[in-house]
Amino acid sequence: MSYRLRHLPAYAFLIVMSIFVVMPLLIAISQSLMTNAEVNRWPPQIIPANPTFENMHQVLTQQDLRIDLWLRNSLLAASGYTIAVLVLCAPAAYAFARLRFPGNNILFGLLLVTIMIPSQVTLIPNYLLMRDLKWLDTFNALIFPGAANVFGVFLLRQFFMSIPSELEEAAVLDGAGYFGRFWYVVLPLSTNALVALSIFIFLGHYNDLFWPFIVTNSLETRTLPVGLTILNSSYAGQYRPMVLSGAVLSTIPILIVYVLFQRRIIRGVMLTGMAGR
Repeated sequence: MSYRLRHLPAYAFLIVMSIFVVMPLLIAISQSLMTNAEVNRWPPQIIPANPTFENMHQVLTQQDLRIDLWLRNSLLAASGYTIAVLVLCAPAAYAFARLRFPGNNILFGLLLVTIMIPSQVTLIPNYLLMRDLKWLDTFNALIFPGAANVFGVFLLRQFFMSIPSELEEAAVLDGAGYFGRFWYVVLPLSTNALVALSIFIFLGHYNDLFWPFIVTNSLETRTLPVGLTILNSSYAGQYRPMVLSGAVLSTIPILIVYVLFQRRIIRGVMLTGMAGR
């Protein structure tokens, strides 16, 4: 039996699962191009008879919505948060991977335990801290809380441990200290893991609703998920195509990021999983 025939069931299964994943997005795009009467017609239409971009135009131009502003806020907040995570997590991960000090493994284990703490437990303390710092309704509240990301430390530590220590020993012979080894040897060899972590963190923060909903109040600081919630509560019962248009517009940056970096993501995850072998 040939290679393709042996893997035919796997390919068929993946095609079926892909249809289930892609179908909601295709339906949302289709209905965003319909009129309200077409969306509410029974039996439902799959393809719009006369596609129109009027819904997207209204979403982008209505003064009480400001999808463009919310999209900018989400991109700025997610980018700033991603940079903060990399700046804090990469040195911490290197310390756990290469430095040997009493209680290294115990401290790292305690750090991993914090992943199991629900975010609701720290919600009130974080909110009170933002209030005392006068950061409520600012980008600081969207960027800095949670920047010391435990998942980021864990992922990068596993990757750093897979880098041969002989490469750093060569740098030691040239007089490099811990920071020199980290900056000139480890980081250049870790671009795949850093890019993969950046994408995970960026997409997670871009789609976050709960925390931005708590700490933002004004139209100028709301992020896109919060804005879409307001859009849904205001128009879902009356004009559903506008809600779907907002949802479709919000997915465009995510699709662009994934298309541009999909190989980096896959390679980063694969290499990270090889750590410790």
